[in-house]
Amino acid sequence: MDYNFLPGCGQYNPPFQLRSACTDIIICAEVKIMKIAVRYYSRSGNTKALALAIAEAAGVQAVSVDSPQAGITDPVDVLFIGGALYAYGLDEHLKAYLGTLKKENVGKAVIFSSTWISRHSIQLIRKALEAAGIEVASDCLYVRGKPDQAALERAKAFAAGFLAP
Repeated sequence: MDYNFLPGCGQYNPPFQLRSACTDIIICAEVKIMKIAVRYYSRSGNTKALALAIAEAAGVQAVSVDSPQAGITDPVDVLFIGGALYAYGLDEHLKAYLGTLKKENVGKAVIFSSTWISRHSIQLIRKALEAAGIEVASDCLYVRGKPDQAALERAKAFAAGFLAP
């Protein structure tokens, strides 16, 4: 069948009409477009590689938390947030950024990390987010060391699991 999509307007892109070339049936639906953000801090580039793969899957840009564009001023449905361990703690840039996040601007946070040492960074990020009252997904993504192509594909698939409204 041949369908013509007639997009509406507004933040969530409602409503649109679906017309079939074979019938006069018009289906109206409201489609919610999820707002997604990807933020990370990376010294070696390993967590950045994961962030870029996640951002590609989500169709958004990955932004380092030390960038002036990193702030979440408008609410997002899902915030992918990543970092790693440095001397058994989070980097000060990431700690400071986590302290700026507001519950009303983040629907759900999803944590990812790439470290050589341990998964403890995930626990530290989770603790900071939960202290701010932000809901954190139980699933997280962890890659030990430098992500290879298979790990980057896993990161994309992992992100895709959170992108359906």
